[in-house]
Amino acid sequence: MSTTSRNMNWSNKPFLLSPAGKDYLWGGDRLITDFHKTSALRPLAETWECSTHPDGTSIAASGAHTGLPLDQILREHPAYLGTHPEGILREITSETGARTGLLPVLIKLIDAQQNLSIQVHPDDAYAAAHENGSLGKTELWYVLDAKPGAQLIYGFNRALDPETLRAALQNGTIEKYLQKLPVRKDDVFLIEPGTVHAIGAGVLIAEIQESSNITYRLFDYDRLDKSGRKRPLHHAQAFDVLRLSGSDNPRQPMRTLRYRPGFASELLGRCKYFQVERLLVNTREAQPVDISTSALSFQVLLCLEGDGTLRIQTSAQKNRQEDEALFFQKGNCLFLPADSAPIALSGKAQLLRVSC
Repeated sequence: MSTTSRNMNWSNKPFLLSPAGKDYLWGGDRLITDFHKTSALRPLAETWECSTHPDGTSIAASGAHTGLPLDQILREHPAYLGTHPEGILREITSETGARTGLLPVLIKLIDAQQNLSIQVHPDDAYAAAHENGSLGKTELWYVLDAKPGAQLIYGFNRALDPETLRAALQNGTIEKYLQKLPVRKDDVFLIEPGTVHAIGAGVLIAEIQESSNITYRLFDYDRLDKSGRKRPLHHAQAFDVLRLSGSDNPRQPMRTLRYRPGFASELLGRCKYFQVERLLVNTREAQPVDISTSALSFQVLLCLEGDGTLRIQTSAQKNRQEDEALFFQKGNCLFLPADSAPIALSGKAQLLRVSC
């Protein structure tokens, strides 16, 4: 197929996603009031903005795939994921024997009105062996807002032995061994498997993580769920994966804004599973910013502030009158297939860009 004919018949066009919601007991309402989420769930603790996880799958909200689950779309169009090893669709066998397609990443918005449970996640090897072949959970937090005095928990403040930790869990004194950090808007934290952690009350974050829903709770403040029962704890699994050494106070990563006409970007974090950048777009409709993808990886854009237009070139002649356009605003998430039709952004917006 010639380049011209290929450009005139693009099927791999960017599209908007509609998230899955979660009503965990610690959530609030800011995802509805601040990010325009339409959900009947109260509280609305999390929205899974880009997900193929069976516990909450995103749905295409624009374009030719409107109404289809993202996992189905990617099974039918695996080239959308690209050729990077971490971006290739993964298949695991669930306990029911069903084959489930997974993106390597899961992207969330999280509103913590109360403290989250004190918890830990396994790495890939442990999850594969003990959680039915699942991925582990490395995650990155980008703080969107934090009330005065808000904190998060990151590791232990000293080295512990298992007996001391077990006693602290039993008598409810675990908090005195936890490293609590003040948190501010625009902070970034990479949480590696084995690190005890928790998001504190009053924190609003975007989370980019491996596609996993495995959480081992150590302590949950004796809270009751909607049915009046305490949520389960997972001490046996947690002790298998916990790092009991004291944690260093994490430093904020060095970040450098790179400026171009109408556009600036900075790297927030990178690990072997994903890369996260912050984009600042400030340009008129007549002067769009080119962010076209490559064959290597899909991209996901999550709008954190402002609004704009993503323009899709559907003609080989670059005739703007034939272009398709997607309007986006704060709270919208867009999936950009690998090697998609040429695209450009305009408007005034802050976005996260995630790739593998």
